[in-house]
Amino acid sequence: MTSELDQGQPHEHGHDHGLARHTHDHIPGDHHEATSGHDAHDHGAPSHGEPGHIHDAACAVAHGAAPAHYDDRTLVAVFASPVSQFLLKYAADSGYRAVMIEPDTQLAKEADAAGFEVHPGIGAIPDRTTDVVVTDHHREELGVMLRDALASPARWVGIIGSPRAEPPHIQALAMLGVAPDEVARVHRPIGLNIGSKTPPEIAIATLAGLIADRNDRPGGFHFP
Repeated sequence: MTSELDQGQPHEHGHDHGLARHTHDHIPGDHHEATSGHDAHDHGAPSHGEPGHIHDAACAVAHGAAPAHYDDRTLVAVFASPVSQFLLKYAADSGYRAVMIEPDTQLAKEADAAGFEVHPGIGAIPDRTTDVVVTDHHREELGVMLRDALASPARWVGIIGSPRAEPPHIQALAMLGVAPDEVARVHRPIGLNIGSKTPPEIAIATLAGLIADRNDRPGGFHFP
């Protein structure tokens, strides 16, 4: 699978939820950047391990000394694929309820045996805390799955795919009678532009983009 993330290409949506592009004012004292979790420390203060160093709550979580308290969040990966397997594993580690949607009986059986929560269709799974990621744009069920995701209360819906390729979901949804403004809600490409090519890299970039979007952060190396 060619990643949509290694391209340096513009996103297709005027409002792409900023998986790579939001810019926001820094909130003084905010302490959630992912690189180290310590940007709010006074650099003149004692460093970690030095006498007098004081850990705040975010620092304690970053060092595993205190439990992380996650908001309710669900990640739905549509279709069993190498990307979905890595994506759901990383999502579970990040505090998501990780759900796979697989309509193929045999593939669903294999995913269930691998330990994933598997359902045959979108159904009533998504709520307003849910991100839906379609991980295979070659499947014939693509249109139906996206239509059902768009009809749900899901917070975010996207599909993996290269920006250099014709988006297959547009025609698939049009043939099902989905209105153009609804089709435009589907994000593609998705994730942070880190040059990802392998399934684990694509999964990392996708999840990082979703976390950045949830935290209203631009993603990347810039920390205001």
